[in-house]
Amino acid sequence: MKKLIILFTVAIFSHLSIQAQRYCVIDSKYILENVPEYKQAQTKLEEISTQWQKEIDAKLQDVDRMYKSYQAEQVMLSDEMKKKREDEIIKKEKEAKDLQKKRFGVEGDLFKKRQELVKPVQDKVYNAVQKMASNKGYDIIFDKSADLSVFFADNKIDKSDDVLKDLGITSPTKK
Repeated sequence: MKKLIILFTVAIFSHLSIQAQRYCVIDSKYILENVPEYKQAQTKLEEISTQWQKEIDAKLQDVDRMYKSYQAEQVMLSDEMKKKREDEIIKKEKEAKDLQKKRFGVEGDLFKKRQELVKPVQDKVYNAVQKMASNKGYDIIFDKSADLSVFFADNKIDKSDDVLKDLGITSPTKK
C-alpha cells in the first residue's frame, strides 16, 4: 500500500511538472525570410554561385571543343599525337572537375561563403529566440520549419513575429 501511494504521488508530480513547462512554436524559415541581411546574403550567394558555375561551364565547353576537334582530326594523327591530345583533354577535364569540387564540394568555397554570410544572421536569430525564451519563461521552443515534425500548432503559440519584433523587424502579414 505504501508503495502504491508513493507511486501515485510520483505520477501526480510528474504530470504537474510536464504541464508546468511553457512552450511555443517558431518558424525559423519564416523569420529568416523576413530578415533583410539574410535576403542580402542569399542574393550574394546566388550571384557568386552563378559566376562560379559559368566559369566551370566555360572550362567544360573548352574540353568539349577540344574533344570534338580531336575526333575530327584523329584519323590524321600519329599514335604519339593522339596520346598527347587525349592527355590534354583528360587534364583539362580534370581541372574543370577539380574546380567544380573546390567551388561546390562539401567543404567547398560556396559552403565557406555561406558560413561567412549566413551564419552571423542565423546566430542573431538564435540569440533573439534565446532572449525571448528567457524573458517570457519558455522552457521549450519548437521550430516548425525544421526536421522536427510539428503536426499541428495553434497560431496562439507561434511566436515567430515576436522574434522578428525583438530583431527590430516589422513582420509582414502573417502567413
